[in-house]
Amino acid sequence: MSLSENQVSQIAHLACLSLNEAQLKDNTQNLNTITSLFEQLANIEIDGVEPMLHPLHMFQRLREDVVSEKEQLALFQSIAPKVRNGYYLVPTVIK
Repeated sequence: MSLSENQVSQIAHLACLSLNEAQLKDNTQNLNTITSLFEQLANIEIDGVEPMLHPLHMFQRLREDVVSEKEQLALFQSIAPKVRNGYYLVPTVIK
């Protein structure tokens, strides 16, 4: 499917673009190149090709979910400017 200059002009109008004649020709050619690439992709034979989850055959290494740090909430809240009931108090930004 190729686009005519008239169609590209209409697309440019809908996109609120102002194109001169040279830009119209260039954009028409560029869009036709792009659409031809999509047509080539659509014609590729993919029967029997398994979908890939990832282009590299990698597996995520999983580790056991264990706590690796000690509880430090009291330490962090002791150096905070304002704390109430375990929550950090910050100045109001939006009124």
